Amino acid sequence: MLDALIFDMDGTMIDSMPSHQESWAVFAQRQGLDVDIADLMRRTTGRTGLECMRDLFGRPDMDAAEAMAHVHEKEAVYREIFAPIFAEVAGFKAFFQQAHARGLKLGVGTAGDRRNQAFAYANLQMPIAPLTTVGGDEGLPGKPDPAIFLEAARRMGVEPARCIVFEDAPLGIEAARRAGMRAVGIASSHAPEELRGPHVLAVVPDYHALITSQFLETHHVATS
Repeated sequence: MLDALIFDMDGTMIDSMPSHQESWAVFAQRQGLDVDIADLMRRTTGRTGLECMRDLFGRPDMDAAEAMAHVHEKEAVYREIFAPIFAEVAGFKAFFQQAHARGLKLGVGTAGDRRNQAFAYANLQMPIAPLTTVGGDEGLPGKPDPAIFLEAARRMGVEPARCIVFEDAPLGIEAARRAGMRAVGIASSHAPEELRGPHVLAVVPDYHALITSQFLETHHVATS
């Protein structure tokens, strides 16, 4: 009963969350905002840039164009910070290639915008591209709303129940549940207990753990 895997990007494919946290601190300082960054991260990780800026400034009706200008500034800071230390979540590319070799459809569902997606893919240098990427700048609500994951499944032509989502954040784990999808928690940026749930098949520190435990062999009958 498994046809596709859907991966979140930040903290799930790439080990970027510390750099995102640092970039939020830099951006808030530039704006003269006194912000508890750890609390902001807990509230917003998985939400779209538009949603994050409206939350940060306490202006739910902030004009979209104004919000997106702030998003582009903040994300440029993030890319500048992360580029020199860019790293995948350990074992991601190897796991992704194994899944592809088994005939699984592979998609990405992220709150990240197109610029961050391009940055991630360019630095990952993946030999196999995802079948689809659904991003946070496409007008869909962010997580825990299931819209991003459901759109990824729709584009791949796969029923939600036949997808497994890989996520590092509680809001993403909840979005998978609401989408009717099973999930795997990648505990790169949150404690394992924050990522558990009845629909969660495993919580692991990285993809080496999934490879070692033969996760794909257990949950999928190869078709290739």
